Amino acid sequence: MFKLIKKVLKTGNQTVAYPASPLYVDPNFRGKPVYDPHQCIACGACANACPSNALTMATDSENGTIRWSFFLGRCIFCARCEEVCPTTAIRLSQEFELAVWRKEDLYERADFSICHCRECGKPYAPQKEIDYAMALLQQSGNLSESQAETRRAQFETCPSCKQQQNLTHSRRIDVGRYLNREAQ
Repeated sequence: MFKLIKKVLKTGNQTVAYPASPLYVDPNFRGKPVYDPHQCIACGACANACPSNALTMATDSENGTIRWSFFLGRCIFCARCEEVCPTTAIRLSQEFELAVWRKEDLYERADFSICHCRECGKPYAPQKEIDYAMALLQQSGNLSESQAETRRAQFETCPSCKQQQNLTHSRRIDVGRYLNREAQ
């Protein structure tokens, strides 16, 4: 018995006084996702990549908004949202103490305005995403200030209206000319 007590005293403490002192967390630890709605462009890449459907995007056409929502109760801390985010609006932190008193505290939401097409008026993309694309073009030097306003009209037109603008009307096509060439 004395040998056992002697050995225990030599080895010292093997546990951590966790609540009384902070716990060491490895730098590669994947904790609670931290979201910055000001950095987000509402592209939906994180919602598409989330395997547990903790991140969702829903469109409210009546209010003209897109709602980004995150439910921490479903998160598996895989970091796929952090990997695919083009603006680093979401990242995993070192925070691991995630207990809450109410289930509502596990939800996080953000609303973004939708851009309406200049031609038909249908909502089709988040306004922040269009602004981000325009800012990238200007920052790269491919677009001057004067060109930016003409390009903005193209960016704020939905794909179906762009397709209609680029179609050649059948009354402009001279079918007879092509038929005469084949007959010769």
